[in-house]
Amino acid sequence: MINTIYRLCAPRRFETAFDNIDVNVGVIVRPTHLSICNADQRYYQGTRDIKVLKEKLPMALIHEAIGQVVYDNSGGFKPGERVVMIPNIPTESDEYIAENYLRSSRFCGSSADGFMQEYVCIEPERLVRLPEDIDLDVAAFTELVSVSTHAIGRFKSIAHNRREHIGVWGDGNLAFITSLLLKKMVPHAEIYIFGINREKLSDFSFADGTYLTTEIPSDLWLDHAFECVGGNGSPVAIEQIIGVIRPEGTISILGVSEYPVAVNTRMILEKGLRLFGTSRSGKADFRKTVELYKEYPEIPVYLSRLVGNTVEINRFSDIKEAFETDIKKAFGKTILHWNI
Repeated sequence: MINTIYRLCAPRRFETAFDNIDVNVGVIVRPTHLSICNADQRYYQGTRDIKVLKEKLPMALIHEAIGQVVYDNSGGFKPGERVVMIPNIPTESDEYIAENYLRSSRFCGSSADGFMQEYVCIEPERLVRLPEDIDLDVAAFTELVSVSTHAIGRFKSIAHNRREHIGVWGDGNLAFITSLLLKKMVPHAEIYIFGINREKLSDFSFADGTYLTTEIPSDLWLDHAFECVGGNGSPVAIEQIIGVIRPEGTISILGVSEYPVAVNTRMILEKGLRLFGTSRSGKADFRKTVELYKEYPEIPVYLSRLVGNTVEINRFSDIKEAFETDIKKAFGKTILHWNI
């Protein structure tokens, strides 16, 4: 079976490639809804290190995607079933290290072709069924939601049990998702959001309080915190968190920065703080996320606020247009309706 793959071959330039798929190996899935991530944009715009770009390109982008099953030789999935595709590809298992942290694991759109393909041949273990009534535009970025699910799960296993006040730094997509899930997964905690954009903060209507980072009350204290800022804002966010967190609190770092970030080790030591990082997610996190969709139908409703642009991809030229449109967005996710 001949498959068409749409690869980024250089910044802002895509090419078409062809490959042969063995229908007797894995599950054949037709991607239907794709979501552009900031990582995809770093490749597209060429803001990654030039050495990294030379090593990884040409490569198909996109690791946030859902699709419909076309054929499954094993019979585990039926044609037409809606599934979310897990981009993490483990090649081994470890008793102590999760699949998303194993250095041997590959990842679609980073160390392997992503989901910008006509068809995807994928192992059945890398698929999770979606609810029939799910909003497909929301389901498209389930991978991002699963990262927050994973981070909160790790937090619950690491942090002490005084969880009355939790802060989330950031007013973007990741902060929105993380704080929304915290309200469900840590139900007795009060969740406070800290950002730089008053208009964006107004979208966090489910939170117990929102603050501009320039107007944090002097008498505010938190038990734990999540950093969802990344980039150049990470140093300031982490410094503010260290300042307002109570001794022996836990700080979850989710924001991605291209450069090393200096942290106030003196106060980390004085307060006995715990810092841990979270990257990507595994199958258990995808399953938990879909369970949350079912258990709390309001979660997909809130997440629909993050659907910014929807772009119909009917021809090759639409792909570049979608990425250019995504660059200009102020907030939310750009969803591709993959009809090509």
